Amino acid sequence: MAEPAIAITKLSRADLRVVPDRPIDMVAAERAAADLLRAFGLDLTDETLAGTPQRMVRGYAELLTPREFTLTTFPNDEHYDELVLARSIPFTSVCEHHMLPFTGTATVGYLPGDRILGLSKLARVVELFARRPQVQERLTTQVARWLDTHLRPKGVGVVVEAEHTCMTLRGVTAHGSTTITSALLGLVRDDGRTRAEFLGFSR
Repeated sequence: MAEPAIAITKLSRADLRVVPDRPIDMVAAERAAADLLRAFGLDLTDETLAGTPQRMVRGYAELLTPREFTLTTFPNDEHYDELVLARSIPFTSVCEHHMLPFTGTATVGYLPGDRILGLSKLARVVELFARRPQVQERLTTQVARWLDTHLRPKGVGVVVEAEHTCMTLRGVTAHGSTTITSALLGLVRDDGRTRAEFLGFSR
């Protein structure tokens, strides 16, 4: 029998970090976007630019709003004790320092305890923490800690590889460079065989 669903609304503010307490004020955001574009010297009376503030705000609202989902776990009746791993989960987030996107993939795995998780939920947890102003290091550890807290597995591993447009499109303009971060908990960190297996699968 499935465990009662756990709604993401039960997450604490510490879990969510920078998620807003209230809905996005789209009207105020559009005014601010229009002011920003005018400050850059753009003529918003031009037909091609007239709708740009609204489109900007809709785009950022989508990038900063994770879809709600319900976490449901199931009994590990078969006593499965090897890694469960989802590889190459795509995500897009926004660098909180420059408000420019960074995109990449995540590999998320866990060593089951008494409960197992629907595989699609691993991707939803990545999205939950990606869709907000972020830094990659925090994103990686938040996904790992969230799974550790809510699933109580024997171990968790998360590897994230991403390209940051704040690094490739401006500043050093290091085109094609990627950043890799990892978070390993429990036996995925402490057991040498499991750690090597997870990191091998993550390549």
